[in-house]
Amino acid sequence: MSTLITNIGELTTCTDVGTLHDAAVMIENERISWMGAAEDALSAGGAEVVDAAGRAVIPGFVDSHSHLVFAGDRAAEFEARMAGQKYAAGGIRSTVAATRAAPDEELRSRLHGFVDEMHAQGTTTVEIKSGYGLTVADEQRLVRLAAEVTPEVTFLGAHVVPAEYADRSDEYVDLVTGPMLDACAPYARWIDVFCETGAFTVDQSRRVLEAGIARGLSPRVHASQLGPGGGVRLAVELGAASVDHGTYLTDDDVAALAGSHTVLTLLPGVEFSTRQPYPDARRLIDAGITVALACDTNPGSSFTSSMPFCIAIAVRDMGMTPTEALWAATAGGARALRRDDIGVIAPGARADLVLLEAPTQVHLAYRPGVPLITRVWKDGEVRSGG
Repeated sequence: MSTLITNIGELTTCTDVGTLHDAAVMIENERISWMGAAEDALSAGGAEVVDAAGRAVIPGFVDSHSHLVFAGDRAAEFEARMAGQKYAAGGIRSTVAATRAAPDEELRSRLHGFVDEMHAQGTTTVEIKSGYGLTVADEQRLVRLAAEVTPEVTFLGAHVVPAEYADRSDEYVDLVTGPMLDACAPYARWIDVFCETGAFTVDQSRRVLEAGIARGLSPRVHASQLGPGGGVRLAVELGAASVDHGTYLTDDDVAALAGSHTVLTLLPGVEFSTRQPYPDARRLIDAGITVALACDTNPGSSFTSSMPFCIAIAVRDMGMTPTEALWAATAGGARALRRDDIGVIAPGARADLVLLEAPTQVHLAYRPGVPLITRVWKDGEVRSGG
C-alpha cells in the first residue's frame, strides 16, 4: 500500500537537503519513493493520504545503544544514588541474578513492551545488547530473544565479570571468547565490551573484540564512563563502529576520534541518572567528531526509553543545538550502526517517519516532557498513533 503524507509544515530530512517547508512525502513498498513540495505531489492511485495539517515530520529515531532483555529493576539503587551513593559497574550483577532466574516468556514479554514503548516515543530502529546472562546458555538466549525484534543485536558477554568468576577475570574472558562467542555469534551482528575500571582492562577488551572480529562480528565499545582510560583509543585502533559513553575524554581521545570513522555515542540519560558530569558535545562536534545520541535503556544507570528526553538534555546541558541533537538521534545513530537506509528522509530510504504534534522539530527540546509524538511509521506501516 502507498501513503502520501502531505501539508507538512516542516520536513527535517537530516540529509544535505536540509529542511523543507510546505512539503510532502510518498511511501511505497516500505520505502520513501519521493519527497518535495506539497503542491508538486502526485498521489498514486489508491494511496492513503495523510494530512499533516502544517505539523512537523522527522525521521524515526535510531537508538544505537540499549539493554532491553532483562528482569527485575534497580529502583532501590537509583534511590541510593539520589541520596549520594556513587554509581559503580558492579550493580550489573543484581540484574544478572534476576535475569538468569526469569523464564524466556517473561523476558520476551518485557522486551516487546519496551520496544512498543520506544515506538510510541518515535524510535523506529533499536540496537539491543546482551550482557545480563553471563553464562553460555543465558547469553545465547538473550541474543536469541533480541534477534526476534531487531537485526541490530550485540553480544556483550564482556559486560562485567560475574560473581562466580571473581578474582578469575582472565578465565572468564576465555569463556567469553570461546564457548560463549560460539553460541552467540549466529544471532549477533556486533560484539561489545565494557572497557572500564571494575569491568575489563584494555588488554582483556582487545582479546574480546579481536575474537569477535575473527568470527565476523563488528566491534563496539563501552568506554570512559567512570573515568578516563584506554578504551576510546582501542576502539579507534580496531575500527569500531562506535565508542559509547565518553563521559571522561582526554585531549588524546578527542584527537583520535576526530581522525577516525568511529562514532562517539553520547548517552545523556546515564549522566541524568548517575549525576555524573555531562559530556561537552560542543567540544566534540567542533573537533569534527561524529556524535550520536542514544538512550542506553537499562535498569541500572538509565531507565528511560525516551529519545525526546535525551534530545532535550543534549540541548540544555551538553551544548548541542536542537538541529544537531535531532541529527545525532537519527542520522548519527544510523552511522553508529553503519547504515544509510535509516535515520534520514530521502528517496530510497526506509519509510521510518514521525509526525510531531508541533510546527517544528525544535519543540522536542523546547517542550521537554510533553508527548509530541503523534504518529509513527516503521517501514511504511503505522506502529504508533492514529
